[in-house]
Amino acid sequence: MRDDYFSHDGLLLHFVDSGEGGRPPVVMIHGFASNIATNWINPGWFAAFEKVGMRSIAIDNRGHGKSDKPHDDEAYHPEKMADDAVALLDHLNVEKAHIFGYSMGARISAFLALRHPSRVSSLVLGGLGIGMVNGVGDWDPIADALLAPSLDDVSHARGRMFREFADQTGSDRIALASCIRTSRTLVTRGEAASISAPTLIGVGTKDDVAGDAHELADLMPNARAFDIERRDHMLAVGDASFKRAVVSFLDEIG
Repeated sequence: MRDDYFSHDGLLLHFVDSGEGGRPPVVMIHGFASNIATNWINPGWFAAFEKVGMRSIAIDNRGHGKSDKPHDDEAYHPEKMADDAVALLDHLNVEKAHIFGYSMGARISAFLALRHPSRVSSLVLGGLGIGMVNGVGDWDPIADALLAPSLDDVSHARGRMFREFADQTGSDRIALASCIRTSRTLVTRGEAASISAPTLIGVGTKDDVAGDAHELADLMPNARAFDIERRDHMLAVGDASFKRAVVSFLDEIG
């Protein structure tokens, strides 16, 4: 497993690259306040892809993990983070890849498909359904929660969830507050309908953040939904049935 860095847009960005194979690799883009280890290594995604002989690559988004963490709201528009992932493909001389994003990473993946369709073999969107288009509620209190002196000072339920998660991952909370302010750009219905890449959308049946996967799939010309049974937003990413569905989907695409 290669653990390395590359430069893009004035930032030093961390990535992990594992495995080989003649098929297009899968590039994994993690969610808000997470990182490569928490979103992909610990839940077993690298192991799942290694088992079927797929090369797997993951990036620490700007503001997260071991990547640089600017304290500037303008740094975190999803278009910029999508371009980071494409710059990683260029760095690794990868022409085309399966793009797999979870939560915020799913939004980034959608913008990648819109901006760079020729680089996308397929899409897997986890932890974000129709919320990508309609929005996912009031997230402004999350920035306040991240900047509060301590978790004890946070009463907003979703704010507490993400503040606790940020504390667990040892995140730069100022960078995350900047990120949450500008990373929530919506994909329009027309834009969703223009994404032609084969797409799998997986959302937990107890997820109260993502919005319905089937409703988003219905907007897209080549998408299908997968219900991750009995999982909420935080637990769905590591679900064994989701792993099987993703591996089967990518095997079908080739």
